[in-house]
Amino acid sequence: MPAPPPHPARVSFRFGLPPSLGSGPARERAEALTAFLARALQRKVEVGVAASYEALTKDLLAGRADAVWAPPFVCARMEAMGVRVLARGVRRGRSSYRSALVVRAGSGLTLATLQGRRMAWVDRDSVGGYLLPAAYLKAQGLEPARVFSAQQFTGSYQAALAAVREGTADVASVFCPPESTGLVYSDGVEVVLPGHGGAFDLLAYTEEAPNDGVPVGMSVAADVAALLERAFLTLHERADGQRLLEEIFTAERFEPAPRMGYRALYRVALASL
Repeated sequence: MPAPPPHPARVSFRFGLPPSLGSGPARERAEALTAFLARALQRKVEVGVAASYEALTKDLLAGRADAVWAPPFVCARMEAMGVRVLARGVRRGRSSYRSALVVRAGSGLTLATLQGRRMAWVDRDSVGGYLLPAAYLKAQGLEPARVFSAQQFTGSYQAALAAVREGTADVASVFCPPESTGLVYSDGVEVVLPGHGGAFDLLAYTEEAPNDGVPVGMSVAADVAALLERAFLTLHERADGQRLLEEIFTAERFEPAPRMGYRALYRVALASL
């Protein structure tokens, strides 16, 4: 009688990515991140892309992921539950970003003419793709549920911008550098849809929020967490690390995340409700 096939080796460390830039591109680049983390942590690694921000949070809290690359509000929720955020991204020398509400170029839409239009959001837990712009609209007296004739959650910035470009939605939002950088909304569009920065017009900018971070599960051993933290903080020092920063994290480097540095986002979340 033939021997049963051996059980697959258990993956030693699982790292989760969000779907915000599109699951296809993230999965294509996961192989390089897997190899980098395996060398840094000296163990087998598996990198996966979560179906949603909620799934990303649940994966970490349930131990199905040991660490994740998470948007700011997910980091805030995890911090409130005792999870430590090891590092956060730095873009254009800044550790914060803002969101831009955009419309199709030449549409002529303004805040005053949004009534009855269609909105394409990213995810209910996306700071740049929902929480910041929704809070901004409410502060202008524009309640999304009353202003928009339809609201859809597309799952990624790519899909939200594509909906506006293709005419199935009228408004979307995209992350972009803070005002202090001198850069504008099209910089964020170019990250998500390269070559299409000119396909959108600006409607408005929101307030700023801390950049995305890397929370680590509470069950991860301290020595492994230390290796992971060092790996991210020195990522910019290697050529392969610089490619990962550009292609996956859209950042120039990482910096240590201050303890409870995402706490202020709860105010933004409440304002968006």
